[in-house]
Amino acid sequence: MNGKFPHDFLWGGAVAANQVEGAYLTDGKGLSTSDLQPQGIFGAITPRHEGDSGIKDLAIDFYHRYPQDIALFAEMGFKCLRTSIAWARIFPQGDEETPNEAGLAFYDRLFDEMAKYGIQPLITLSHYEMPYGLTQKYGGWGSRATIGFFERYARTVFERYKHKVKHWLTFNEINMSLHAPFTGVGLPADSDKSAIYQAIHHQLVASARAVKACHELVPGGKIGNMLLGGILYPLSCKPEDLLETQRQNRDWLFFGDVQARGAYPAYMQRFFRENGIQVAITEEDRQALRETIDFISFSYYMSGCVTADPEQYETARGNILDMVPNPHLASSEWGWQIDPIGLRYLLNVLYDRYQKPLFIVENGLGAKDRVEADGSINDDYRINYLNDHLVQVAEAIDDGVEVMGYTSWGPIDLVSASKAEMSKRYGFIYVDRDDAGNGSLERRRKKSFYWYRDVIHSNGNSLKQKG
Repeated sequence: MNGKFPHDFLWGGAVAANQVEGAYLTDGKGLSTSDLQPQGIFGAITPRHEGDSGIKDLAIDFYHRYPQDIALFAEMGFKCLRTSIAWARIFPQGDEETPNEAGLAFYDRLFDEMAKYGIQPLITLSHYEMPYGLTQKYGGWGSRATIGFFERYARTVFERYKHKVKHWLTFNEINMSLHAPFTGVGLPADSDKSAIYQAIHHQLVASARAVKACHELVPGGKIGNMLLGGILYPLSCKPEDLLETQRQNRDWLFFGDVQARGAYPAYMQRFFRENGIQVAITEEDRQALRETIDFISFSYYMSGCVTADPEQYETARGNILDMVPNPHLASSEWGWQIDPIGLRYLLNVLYDRYQKPLFIVENGLGAKDRVEADGSINDDYRINYLNDHLVQVAEAIDDGVEVMGYTSWGPIDLVSASKAEMSKRYGFIYVDRDDAGNGSLERRRKKSFYWYRDVIHSNGNSLKQKG
């Protein structure tokens, strides 16, 4: 294990504005699509009325408590913190000519606090939310007009924070729009494939325009995409299973192909043709897409299997995807299969495909933690999970893969995206709040807090190789 991680490796953690900030209408913020999903990204779209409340409205109150939380991250030795800007804090309805100064000022304070401790921000422009006004007035990403609104937003924050933020991401898990259209592109869940892919196309063009704007406005800035790394294996060596696995992996690799290579891959033309999917792509769009990302970022939680005969098997539900379980792997409390070697495999697949630097920006274990009588939280299961995955990251680096950094998902307990639960905890830091919204919001260090501190301090040399 010794010396495999680069000296400038960006160790840290990752959160999202809508899962930690709270303050959901504070300081001029508008409603976001996330605010309309109080039960999480798979919950019903629920209109908001005066007096309504949801667990994300307060979340863990990071909006007011960020100095305390940043200090805890610094105590662990974070080099990097990934978070997102809530688009509706900057443009409350999405289509305003001028931004909301109070929203901009909040992120100034946040980035300044991080700078005090030498923590580099990694900022996602749109993480599972957009201003709800854009879905009401324009049909979300179904409208070409949204490209311009997003570009205005991106240029606004690049210009404002160009000396404070050097690493940016465009859309969180951009490929998930195929599975949760309202969360991803602001379309109804029952939208047809042509409508969804047209909205995705608009988002890909907007992403490319943001890349161009970042290169123009942020001195020394780097901007990447963000994929849900849903790597799939064939369930057997039957040629039909291999071919179906290739097809399903291309469902999500397509997004990386466009963003990293600057054009639609040929296999998508066949897919559109054979499925009767119509996507309007202009010559101006094709020119815009040529502006490619600087690095690939992705989430990784689990792998899955593919068979050409899926009706014979039960599926396992991940955060977004349904997969055929791998009989050789164990599962978490939530049924997510645990596959550390899959992370090494995925890193090699992506590096072989794109030859661009990679950044693991989400990886973690959701579990029900127990506070002991003495106040301690002994989350050895989380330590084991993260240790085994990071050992495989080191192996991938030894394979020759260029890995920029690792930000574990949820370094502090937060509201889960899928079902808006607090009980599904990821953090090194425990937050006293339950699924009903009860609790003091007190922060408490878990056993994993000290473990991760040692990993960062030793630059990975404290990790334990198994077997």
